[in-house]
Amino acid sequence: MDGSLHPVVPRWNTERSFLTGRFYQETKPKSQLGGSKGISSESFSYQGPENPIGYYTASVQELLVIDDLLHALVGIEGRYISMKRMRGKEYHITYHIDPTMDLALQELTKRMLPLCEHYFIISQFVESRSHFKYGLVNHAFAAALRSLLIDYQTLVAQLEHQFRLGKLSIQGLWFFCQPMMASMQALTIVLQKASINNYMGSAILNLLQSQAMAMAGDNAVRSLLEKMTQCASSAYLCILERWVYEGVIDDPYGEFFIAENRSLQKESLTQDYSAKYWEERYSLKDPIPIFLTNVAGTILTTGKYLNVMRECGHVVQVPISEKVKLTNFGSNHQYLECINSAYEFASGELLNLIKQKYDLMGKLRSMKHYFLLDQGDFLVHFMDIARDELAKKPDTISVEKLQSLLDLALRTTVAASDPCHEDLTCCVERTSLLNRLGTLQDLEEGMKNLRACVATVEISKTAFDNNDHSAPVSITGVETFSLNYKVKWPLSLVISRKALTKYQLIFRLLFHCKHVNRQLCGAWQTHQGVRMLNTFGTAISRSAVLCRSMIKFINSLLHYLTFEVLEPNWHVMHNRLESAKSIDEVMEFHDFFLKKCLKECLLLLPQVLRKMETLKSICLQYASSVQWLLPSLYITVDANESSFGRGKSKLRRSKSKRLASKSSAESMSFAETVICSNS
Repeated sequence: MDGSLHPVVPRWNTERSFLTGRFYQETKPKSQLGGSKGISSESFSYQGPENPIGYYTASVQELLVIDDLLHALVGIEGRYISMKRMRGKEYHITYHIDPTMDLALQELTKRMLPLCEHYFIISQFVESRSHFKYGLVNHAFAAALRSLLIDYQTLVAQLEHQFRLGKLSIQGLWFFCQPMMASMQALTIVLQKASINNYMGSAILNLLQSQAMAMAGDNAVRSLLEKMTQCASSAYLCILERWVYEGVIDDPYGEFFIAENRSLQKESLTQDYSAKYWEERYSLKDPIPIFLTNVAGTILTTGKYLNVMRECGHVVQVPISEKVKLTNFGSNHQYLECINSAYEFASGELLNLIKQKYDLMGKLRSMKHYFLLDQGDFLVHFMDIARDELAKKPDTISVEKLQSLLDLALRTTVAASDPCHEDLTCCVERTSLLNRLGTLQDLEEGMKNLRACVATVEISKTAFDNNDHSAPVSITGVETFSLNYKVKWPLSLVISRKALTKYQLIFRLLFHCKHVNRQLCGAWQTHQGVRMLNTFGTAISRSAVLCRSMIKFINSLLHYLTFEVLEPNWHVMHNRLESAKSIDEVMEFHDFFLKKCLKECLLLLPQVLRKMETLKSICLQYASSVQWLLPSLYITVDANESSFGRGKSKLRRSKSKRLASKSSAESMSFAETVICSNS
């Protein structure tokens, strides 16, 4: 979260010493010894009494030292123990002892001064990290430290009471202070690291937990650090609880390990081929708390599922038995059980919502009917009534007219019984299938080679034109026609623009193969019209054999694509979707189905695909030539037979010879014409 959005603490709240608790450290000393050694401006020291401590006896010195130490333990400067803060180091101070003090007292005092430094550093951290900008985890950590300091100050007050009663010696003071040294030192190390690196959120929790593990040999220190970790994580677990139970990120300071990208909208799934909504709308970010590392992915997925249901307007009600408060984490791993339970609930609810309310399987079956030509009767009718429009160039085709023809074909065939047929629309691409494949960056297998082939088309165009059967024909609506499908949220998670594009690629291949098959069948029917002619051994008979071979090729190709690739893979995917346990598995199985179909349909094998396209182009040129030449030949022969059919038998025989000769000559002309047309 941007720091400018944080509530701002007024300056007077930090500048007025009586509001910060530092007034006793910043009291200006009154000069009592003119000409005595001055104290630097960086020091928070009393200027001392008239007599140094060495002026007094050892017993009096001990009382004076205990009094100063009791003040120093709560951050107040004494008469013979002065404080000095290092310039530029907020959390570093040093204590100076009157050098005239008894050596034994000096030694005991030096042992207890680190505790005074630790208290000062902890109190400064609590004061600074309670500001808004440091986040909820720091606030909770500072509150736990403040509670610890209250207990510490209570102990100092009790020691002072004993001192006032005359029952506390300096050895006794050391006895009571010694157990706290290790714990306060461990906390100081943590706070200094956190301050230097400006840790927030997960980083603070990881620092506390790693320090607790490092103190495995000291049970008291480890227990204290673990308690601090529990307290600091309470606010963090509240954010986590809302995410896994409601799918909401309530993270005003950006501390949570899940980031939300609000710029990505769900509408992009149906518009952008490379949309990353599902992967990047919510994503993991570093650092992740150590105790949540193994379930970070589960936590992310759980919230995403709940968020999808919320955006569908579905009321998410987590059962009471499942909704356990995530108040703490520990060795019993109860929080892991809560997270796993929330994941199973969210996954099951979303899967049932998409399968039942939004009928995912019905949509997929509908797309199979249209895109994979499972029920092709509507397509036959459409190709009949839209033949003239599809013969035009893509730029001159009226998409509105094609759409009306498609609607007519859907309403007058068995497709009218499909409740989803109104979601089907048509579109006209601007490039060929081969070029369209070259623009898809995510099709990994073979796409590098395919793009290289497409890039070298212009370079090899001259050589291609000189080849017998490789000259590319100008594309028409048949090569660029495709279907589209209206998909709404949340089905767009599965049937996204990327998945729909892959369906379109397969449809364009099948549609063009169907067109080639229809053209060859028309050529075969034309051949049947000249069967009464004696064409045995001529070019026409060889053309008929060639036509049968072409029809066999295209029928075999269609049989392979539909019955050996699409149908088996569809049944495998259908069975997997029926047993899927989460929407992620549904998307994975669906994407795997499409990728496998693309590969086995030769769409990811560029060299084979180019050769197949060349063969289909040759078939179309041949069918066009046959349908243009043979009817004219049949009409000529029929007219000649009518004019000479009533002559004498001799004339008939001579006519037959002349007709056979003429037929042979015309057959040779036909063969030359076909060859020239194909070349």
